[in-house]
Amino acid sequence: MARVTQRRRVRRLRADGTQRDRADAVAGEEPLEIRVGGRSFSVTMRTPGDDFDLAVGFLHGEGVVGSWADVAQIDYRSGIGADGLRDYNVVDVQLAEGVAPPDPSLERHVYTSSSCGVCGTASIEAVRRTGAHDLGEDAAVYPLPEVLALPDRLRAAQAVFDRTGGVHAAGLFLRSEDGALDLACLREDVGRHNAVDKVVGWALRDRGMPLRGAVLQVSGRASFELVQKAALAGIPMLSAVSAPSSLAVELAEETGMTLVGFNRGESLNVYTGAGRVLAVGA
Repeated sequence: MARVTQRRRVRRLRADGTQRDRADAVAGEEPLEIRVGGRSFSVTMRTPGDDFDLAVGFLHGEGVVGSWADVAQIDYRSGIGADGLRDYNVVDVQLAEGVAPPDPSLERHVYTSSSCGVCGTASIEAVRRTGAHDLGEDAAVYPLPEVLALPDRLRAAQAVFDRTGGVHAAGLFLRSEDGALDLACLREDVGRHNAVDKVVGWALRDRGMPLRGAVLQVSGRASFELVQKAALAGIPMLSAVSAPSSLAVELAEETGMTLVGFNRGESLNVYTGAGRVLAVGA
């Protein structure tokens, strides 16, 4: 059965020559086949858990669904694994009546690894999609201390990382009624793109789109695919603890997104949309 973490025996070796055998937790990584109407659409390597949100978030990023109303039913279509238990590694999404099935050109012809969210896409045109939300119209602003605090707030909520040290995280921060920026949803996965898809799937089901005024904080670098997924969800700011890629910066600029990199709590770089980040004393 799919598990978020697994226990393994390891031998810990130290420079002083001592060694000790002990149990260690490792992050689960298993394939998930996403089907649409019974037809295989993609296979991704992921950490089991929140699979329905992952599937719907992924399909949103592919332009297959635009809202939760586009989904009629979602269920596991699993076989029996080698251990004799249901494996929970196939999810089938049934689209609502009137929702067009995905264009065959969007189908992935190879599996998507945990490090690549666009591998196997049939064409460059399918990769670089234009979102329906104009992020430039989102008037949200964020005081610098608030943005600098996001990585630590994300890290404090990473329960699976605490046990394994081997997963990425994505956190969706939304404005509460009292004006505070609250962590509304956090997801962890061996794939950074999967963590974002799980967050987007949750938001699609729980909040709807666009996610005006929201901030997506991620634990790793800001890649093109993460900027694209955030833009399609109508998120005006993406903040990462590491560097962005050149294509990520270009896409953020094109869509009107504020892209923050190297957010380490003491300083950060704003690559696009700097007007949304209010410096101290400004």
